[in-house]
Amino acid sequence: MNTTSGFQVPLILAIHPRIPFTNIGVFRNQQMLFLKKVHHPEEERQTFKNYADETAYRTQKVLAELKSNDIPIEDIKVVIGRGGLLRPVKAGAYRVNAQIVEDLIAGVGGEDVVNLGGLLANSLSKEIKGSEAYIADPAVVDEFDDLARVSGHPEFERRSVFHALEQKSVARKYAKTILKKYEDLNLIVVQMGNGITIGAHQQGRVIDSNQGVDGDGPFSPTRAGNVPMGDLIRLCFGGKHTKEEVCSMLTTDGGLFAYMGTHDGYIVDSMARDGDERAQFYLRAMAYQTAKNVGAMYAVLSGKVDAILLTGGLTQSKFILDELLARIKSMAPCHTYSSEDDVETLALNGYYILQGDLVPMEYPY
Repeated sequence: MNTTSGFQVPLILAIHPRIPFTNIGVFRNQQMLFLKKVHHPEEERQTFKNYADETAYRTQKVLAELKSNDIPIEDIKVVIGRGGLLRPVKAGAYRVNAQIVEDLIAGVGGEDVVNLGGLLANSLSKEIKGSEAYIADPAVVDEFDDLARVSGHPEFERRSVFHALEQKSVARKYAKTILKKYEDLNLIVVQMGNGITIGAHQQGRVIDSNQGVDGDGPFSPTRAGNVPMGDLIRLCFGGKHTKEEVCSMLTTDGGLFAYMGTHDGYIVDSMARDGDERAQFYLRAMAYQTAKNVGAMYAVLSGKVDAILLTGGLTQSKFILDELLARIKSMAPCHTYSSEDDVETLALNGYYILQGDLVPMEYPY
């Protein structure tokens, strides 16, 4: 993509969809010009059957926000979003093609708000003349060791579904600060957002992780995580709940939402800081479960861990961080990256694409 034709330096629009809002950022080169959470009230979202159906609605909300803030939309040349639950892929950036759109709409890897990343990038690029749509490090980046795929029954294979974008970004950032290569380190990376995933990074490969979308791991603001299997089976066949209702209990309406009635971890943390003992208890319980999974990845790496990296919005909670660090700090040096810079990470990928330093791949890889 030519950036030296005498026109304004191209802009990059980065998109990170969450359940109650879409986080957007506009960048010129590596400089952030605009950052905004475009909120989507519950009563508006309830009119849609699934996340994919929200694409047009969110597209128009984002465009309206850009226009009302006098962003020169015609200068946007790269629209880059979170990669969704696609088929397993190699780490890197991908041009959004028809197959990506089809697979995200179909939910081939599962139903999650993250699928809107690629769908919104595609939809917005069609509205913004001269722009192209991309995704980077989708949640389905697969570098698992074969041992990690074994579940305990041949009908069920463990899948690599984790916060690849955030985890790899933080791992590389840490490596840079100690003047080493990511590929030379063994790290445990804990991403704590709407979902929580803990990855074992062995010399540049994530060889194991909990499947935080609808599988195993700690509970989170929206997900139930590990639940007693026998009780789950009995509930499924008890005749009181549909398949869709049970899936919602595990993926979108579990965790803190089920206990506290809100998907927003910040609200629960605010309640805890105001002295709500119930909020404090469930935040500590979430940290307790997260620590158990860190211990599992410590075993995966045979105890040879250079550092444990904590990132995501929930690390800003003192209740969570204190409980978690008390249980894991003896394993390896711990470092916290509290800022939520997903849009910055996405935009950096967009910058590398514009510069020709990152060549987008074609899906399926």
